Amino acid sequence: MNKLRRAAHYLVAGAALLLGGGSLIVFTLFLFFGSLNLVDLGLGPGASLLLDAGLSLFFFLQHSGMVRRSFRRWLAGIMPEEYYAALYAIGSGVSLLLVIHFWQQEALLFAAPPGLLRWSFRLLFCLAIAGFLWCGLSLQYFDPFGTGALLDRHRVKPEQAFLTVTGPYRMVRHPLYLLSIVMIWSCPDLTTDRLLFDLLWTGWIVIGAFLEERDLVDEFGNSYREYQRRVPMLVPGLHRTKRQKKP
Repeated sequence: MNKLRRAAHYLVAGAALLLGGGSLIVFTLFLFFGSLNLVDLGLGPGASLLLDAGLSLFFFLQHSGMVRRSFRRWLAGIMPEEYYAALYAIGSGVSLLLVIHFWQQEALLFAAPPGLLRWSFRLLFCLAIAGFLWCGLSLQYFDPFGTGALLDRHRVKPEQAFLTVTGPYRMVRHPLYLLSIVMIWSCPDLTTDRLLFDLLWTGWIVIGAFLEERDLVDEFGNSYREYQRRVPMLVPGLHRTKRQKKP
C-alpha cells in the first residue's frame, strides 16, 4: 500500500510539473508575443471576442473556485490533503492551455510603437520576469506546483507565510499580482483581442487580490491587519502618498 501511495504521489507530482509548469511557459510566450494563432475557427470579429471572453471567464472560475476554502474542504473529504496543491496546479494548467489554444486573434491593431519605445516594453517584460524570481527567492516556502507536499511530507511549512516581508513584500503585499499586471500590459502590439485580454485579466487580478485580502484577514486576524496598515496592496508608496496629503 505504501508503494502504491508513493507511486501515486510521483504520478500526480509529475503531472503537476508538466501541466502547471508547461502551461506557465506557454503563457509567458502568449503574454510576450500576443496570440499564438494555434487554431483559427474562422469566426467574425464579434464572435471571436465573445469566445475569448468566455475562455477567460472559464479560467477565472476554475482558478478562483479551486482556491476557495469550501472547495478545499470538499476535496479533503474524498482524498488526502497533500494532493490539493498539485491538483490545483493540474486544473489551472489544463484550463490555461485551453485558453491559449483556442484564443482568437483580431486583425484590428490599435497600437504598435516602434523603435526605442517598443524595446522599452520588452525590457519591462524582462524586468517583471526577474521580479518573479526575486519573489520566489524571498519566500521561505515556495511550492507553486504542490510537489513538495507530495514528495516530502515532512517539509515544514510556515504557519504564517504572510509575515514574509523580505524583498518585494516590503513594498507591496501582492508583488506577484503587480508583476503579472505589468507583464499583461507590456506587449507593445495592442490588437482588439489583446486589449480585451488586458482589461479582463487585470480586473480579475485586482478583484482576486481583494478577495484574498479578506480571506487572509479572516485567517490571521490582527497580524495581517497590521501588515495592511504598513504595506500597500499593489501600488508601491501608496500609503506614504496618502499620509502626505493629510494636514
